[in-house]
Amino acid sequence: MTYGKRFAFLLFLDSFTVVTAIYLSYFVINPSQELINPTIMWSSVILLMSHHVYSSIYRLYKKAWEYASIKELIAIFNAVSLSAITTGVFQQIVFHDIYIRILGITWLIHMVLICGTRLSWRIFRDVYYRVSTDKKRTLIVGAGMTGTMVARQLLTNRHSKLLPVAFVDDDKKKQHLQIFGLPVDGGIDELQEVCRDLSVETIILAIPSLNKSELNNIYKKCEETNVKVLTIPKMEDIMLGKVSSNEFIDVKAEDLLGREPVELDIEGITGTISGKIILVTGAGGSIGSEICRQICRFSPAKIILLGHGENSIYQIDMELRNTFQEKIEIIPVIADIQDRGRIYEIMEQYQPFVVYHAAAHKHVPLMEYNPREAVKNNIFGTKNVADAADTFGVNTFVLISSDKAVNPPNIMGATKRFAEMMIQHLSQKSSTKFVAVRFGNVLGSRGSVIPLFKKQIQSGGPITVTHQEMTRYFMTIPEASRLVIQAGSLASGGEIFVLDMGEPVKIVDLAKNLIKLSGYTADEIGINFSGLRPGEKMYEELLNENEVHSEQVFPKIHVGKSLLINEEKLIKFMEDFTELEDVEIKKRLLDMANNRVEKTLVI
Repeated sequence: MTYGKRFAFLLFLDSFTVVTAIYLSYFVINPSQELINPTIMWSSVILLMSHHVYSSIYRLYKKAWEYASIKELIAIFNAVSLSAITTGVFQQIVFHDIYIRILGITWLIHMVLICGTRLSWRIFRDVYYRVSTDKKRTLIVGAGMTGTMVARQLLTNRHSKLLPVAFVDDDKKKQHLQIFGLPVDGGIDELQEVCRDLSVETIILAIPSLNKSELNNIYKKCEETNVKVLTIPKMEDIMLGKVSSNEFIDVKAEDLLGREPVELDIEGITGTISGKIILVTGAGGSIGSEICRQICRFSPAKIILLGHGENSIYQIDMELRNTFQEKIEIIPVIADIQDRGRIYEIMEQYQPFVVYHAAAHKHVPLMEYNPREAVKNNIFGTKNVADAADTFGVNTFVLISSDKAVNPPNIMGATKRFAEMMIQHLSQKSSTKFVAVRFGNVLGSRGSVIPLFKKQIQSGGPITVTHQEMTRYFMTIPEASRLVIQAGSLASGGEIFVLDMGEPVKIVDLAKNLIKLSGYTADEIGINFSGLRPGEKMYEELLNENEVHSEQVFPKIHVGKSLLINEEKLIKFMEDFTELEDVEIKKRLLDMANNRVEKTLVI
């Protein structure tokens, strides 16, 4: 119904209601009284006019009554009461008497009828949708402000597929009470029992104020129920337009890390980035795009989004423009880091203050089959960008590396280790500060296990895990990006920064947690062990024994010792790559696994 039709309908309905109220009140007081007389007629006219005036003042014709609350009821009370008072004043002036009993009954009937007509649709809709049988019975964890907002949203959203049936909350004052007609059936420890008694099909976590360790304890309780678990979106995701405020999202595996995320030294980072020109290579990738988002929070003058993939650069360019275009000059650049001439042109044209080098081939098994491409991109591509940064006086160059660069048994890790040695060598002779940042496995990035596991769960399983004892260090995409930015502000040259990621996690445990939080059991989905793939290790390390510094340079950030590299040997070793076949390239790189090559390059 359009606003005009809705307004006309309410105007007609209210007019009928007001006239009915005053004539009915006269009839109640004196049934035998003649109803066609000047007092009744003029009083009804004044009451009707007053009602429309005050309804306009309190905007009763503009309110969405399906979302009515106490504020709307107060508006009705004010409009009806002021209409009755105005009518009483008119009676005193014209008829020199106020018919208090009649006005009192009129007010009561007027109030009941207006409230009834306004709230009847909401009452009908709430009852209708609550008894709908095609909705999933939903338990809300947390009966605070967020939980009650979620409950109300679900109860009033006819398109929602979720039907709230109860809350659980550890606040003893709320237990055994009802909110929007929904009981608070105990605390978190009673979660499994409540889910069983109420036949719950979905759990929504609505306690955004808890820290990671507290949330992790709740997730473990949820796992015991074998019920699908959802959570509310983050406010930053709503603000960026990634999700709607009425959407609920699956619990992410990164929520199960059980540790607080790394915080940033805001003051130090602001001095490095604010008002500066920043270049990010691989800006369209999972890590590169998040680095760009984090950087834009610190208001650089320009950010250059460099990447080889046209579509991925377009997407991050559009996203950043929607949020930061008025504050930051955003420049998308399509280029291949293997094109040395093009990289030099870009570096000379834009003269960046900081370069974050995220462009790389990172997929371990694929690089085992394509060693030449790994060398061309991860080694020579890195050298092109680093040499250009040195030539044009970039202040800081940050290389994105990997924990797989430690004692690498695979091509990807070996090329990353070689890239680290190159920039450590450059740091010895350049005015540019060259540093590297080693990541663990980044949850949710392209090619990581989490998107694969989720896809396998959605298709009914089974999940494929390489080995039941395999462990990995994990970090989130925002953590990885923050570490890169923080490293740039801490750099003095030659360091390798490493995030303290807590204890390594078994891949099979991660798979089991995802299965349970998706509402299934391990028996329903199944887990297959496929064995180690080419180049994979059972566990990863963060630092070589000869790199370790005992102290942290920043909370949760360690730094590895710099190595002095023999320049002539490094150049000769790189030149050999251009003349070797794939098999020999692979052999040379894998020699780095036991440090035979690395030891020959270190002074």
